[in-house]
Amino acid sequence: MLHKGEVAPAFTLPDADMEFFDFESLRGNQHAVLFFYPKDGTPYCTMEAADFSDHETDFARLNCVILGVSRDDCLSHADFRDKHGLSVRLLSDEEGDVCRKFGVCQFRERDGHKKLCVIRSTFIVNKDGIVCHALYDVHPKGHAAEVYQLVKGLNGKGSAHAHR
Repeated sequence: MLHKGEVAPAFTLPDADMEFFDFESLRGNQHAVLFFYPKDGTPYCTMEAADFSDHETDFARLNCVILGVSRDDCLSHADFRDKHGLSVRLLSDEEGDVCRKFGVCQFRERDGHKKLCVIRSTFIVNKDGIVCHALYDVHPKGHAAEVYQLVKGLNGKGSAHAHR
């Protein structure tokens, strides 16, 4: 698990348009909200991604970019984005490397088989690359509004806050 005060891991992942996004490109420039979610198109994942998309311009006013990450492939992300009119950038972590770096993967047993699953989690990373908030096992309803308030706190004080 990643905790408040730690440096966010560097990564590069492809998005829904198969263009690579380098997380390090934000350092020194913008805050980031990374929300990890289990699967494109499921009800809670759709609710969460749509809510962040609906408030993307509010976050942009706070100099903050929103990135969604799941283990779905780029084509699945493109279908998900287009079907639901999502505007946030969706990154594909098919191998689960970034999910593991952020500590959002857990093995769950289903039908006698263990499967690596992504736990719905959100990280607020300041423009210096420091994790200011690490929220694990979140519920999507009202989550974007809660995260927005936390990001507003970054701009007001510019320091890391504890929230777990």
